Amino acid sequence: MTTRGVWFSPEGLSGAEVVAFGQRVEALGYETLWVGETFGRDPFAQLSMIGATTSTLGLATGIANIYNRAPGVMLQGANTVAEATGGRMTLGIGVSSPAIVSKVRGIEYGKPYSFMKTYLEAMEGSLYTSVAPANPVPVVLAALGPKMLELAAEKTVGAHPYNTTPEHTAMARDVMGPDAGLYVEQKVLLTTDAEQARATGASVLKFYSRAPGYVNAWKRMGFTDDDISSLSDRLVDAVVAWGTVDQIEDRLQEHADAGATHVCIHPLDPVTGQGAPDGAALEALAPS
Repeated sequence: MTTRGVWFSPEGLSGAEVVAFGQRVEALGYETLWVGETFGRDPFAQLSMIGATTSTLGLATGIANIYNRAPGVMLQGANTVAEATGGRMTLGIGVSSPAIVSKVRGIEYGKPYSFMKTYLEAMEGSLYTSVAPANPVPVVLAALGPKMLELAAEKTVGAHPYNTTPEHTAMARDVMGPDAGLYVEQKVLLTTDAEQARATGASVLKFYSRAPGYVNAWKRMGFTDDDISSLSDRLVDAVVAWGTVDQIEDRLQEHADAGATHVCIHPLDPVTGQGAPDGAALEALAPS
């Protein structure tokens, strides 16, 4: 059975609004809330805020940037949230993109696969002297290409693909085998206005079209340089699910049929694509 969660970027919300959003996600029956990280709040502190006012909701980083934190520091953050929330923490980690790591942070961006492999080994061997969570925190990798997907299956509980398609989900399942977790993010726009949906979707995908990891992944999925540079309708329609509730549900089911363990909807504001997640989509797509 494929479970359902919510992915969101909290930067447009106040701290109080983030906490209220987490409570609403739990009340609607979603399994896990995935919190992104860019240049705003620390994701571990934020998940602790949400965890303090919820009781069953799974809490996950989607993802925490491994270039921002030494392996031991990453483990400290994850263990702290897990202990405080009764083991509800999932640690999603990834290499992010050169635009964030090098251009803004000023950190050297090494070879992603090699850096991640070494990082996982170092994190596993890191010292942690506080009372540990009852169970080790599950780790998932932001993985798109075959090598990172293989690493996710070999060294962690699974992968957290982002900006992908059901066809990519099927490929990931084939690469990772039947047992690894596959936690797929899916952007959704609850609107039947094609012009608006495509304009909003393109505005959201514009940043990612300059990130080498996503560009390479989209090319492997069959999109052309022109699709990516122009943010074509073909690309937007494939990566962003828009339309009626039934049409969006069909896309989510395609991921499930392709082998997703968990699909986390990313409910975009239908006009701007930014800011607060779309409450109407959140309610309409809640687990039955």
